[in-house]
Amino acid sequence: MRIDILPLLCALRRNPTGAVLVVLQIAITLAVLVNAAWIVNQRIAQIEQPTGLDTPDTFGMIVGAASSEFNVQQAEAEDLAYLRSLPGVAAAAMTGGIPLTSQGAMGATLWPRPGRGGEAEGTNFLNASGNLLQTLDVPLIAGRDFRPDEIRTPVPGKGAQPPAEIILTQALAQALFPGENALGRAVYTADSYPLTVVGITRNFMDAVGVSGGPLYHAALIPFAPGQRSYYALLVRAQPGRRDAVLRAARQHIGASHPDGVIASLETFSSAKRAFDADNRNMAVLLAVVTALLVIVCCLGIFGLATFNVGTRTRQIGIRRAVGARRRDVVTHFLVENAIILAAGTLLGSLLGLAVGDWLSARYGLPRLDLAYLVGGIAGLWVVGQLAAWQPARKAATVPPSVATRTV
Repeated sequence: MRIDILPLLCALRRNPTGAVLVVLQIAITLAVLVNAAWIVNQRIAQIEQPTGLDTPDTFGMIVGAASSEFNVQQAEAEDLAYLRSLPGVAAAAMTGGIPLTSQGAMGATLWPRPGRGGEAEGTNFLNASGNLLQTLDVPLIAGRDFRPDEIRTPVPGKGAQPPAEIILTQALAQALFPGENALGRAVYTADSYPLTVVGITRNFMDAVGVSGGPLYHAALIPFAPGQRSYYALLVRAQPGRRDAVLRAARQHIGASHPDGVIASLETFSSAKRAFDADNRNMAVLLAVVTALLVIVCCLGIFGLATFNVGTRTRQIGIRRAVGARRRDVVTHFLVENAIILAAGTLLGSLLGLAVGDWLSARYGLPRLDLAYLVGGIAGLWVVGQLAAWQPARKAATVPPSVATRTV
């Protein structure tokens, strides 16, 4: 049987409202489906990524002022000296936040050229005042660590001079200077302040979900002690001794600062579990919402096909009376549904790409993989045609005698 498209289009024009609504429903469903599937894939990939840190043996503690009498700089020095002398401690350092969490994190954007020139990259700044890389168990792969003179002491009444040096992870360095050596180059903040790259480290995760950039986009800047009303202590214990060190540190530091308080205490293991749980919950939520949206879309297609069959009983009977076979009637309605699916998936493809670009620009996600778009179109076509299959088969059961009874 030869299918003429023009009569099908004319039939749809007689009742365009339902077809237009289903086309819009298909378009929205496709846009949500492909981008949700892409985000779920990214979330699963993040769960599987290694942290690059000694996660089982490291913990972080944030100590804050409970009154104006709290001497932050003195407390930092005392706590570091105690932790480094504690049996079972491999390394300890002071910083501004706890990696693998958003506590004390500083999200920022860096550019490879002044005046916001070049491709911007989101990053997380981690303050370093000495011994931080050893504590994180993150080796340098190029360059050097900060020198003591680069960790500038605050001047009374003026504070500390802004840093002039920066250490980047390998992933961030490659993103800012693709195919080039970032060592010795300058990177720039939003106000075109230059920071010279003095070192490049192995990839590791810093403050997750703060900058919106990739997880391995982290940077260290020199930071002198005593500049805030709180400080973070990171401790890497010897294998198997983390819990004992944590209990001793919490008891000693909690009792030694009457004007201070332990605001947060987090092991890297628990922080990674919480991060993975957030990713899993988001993936499950997106999967459920998308599945419900696809089901609603299929119901819309089914409803429109059923309505069309119900309102064209006489025309179907006439076609059967002049020789149309059952499979010809089924084919007619499936092709009509295919036209609606084609219009919906075309509009949905444009909408999906636009949403993907917006998500990439707004949240730093990788751009939508076109394979997901192709797979989404194919999947929606299959379920869309299956949704119209039953109404089309029902139409094929209309006997030729209906034509005479409805005249």
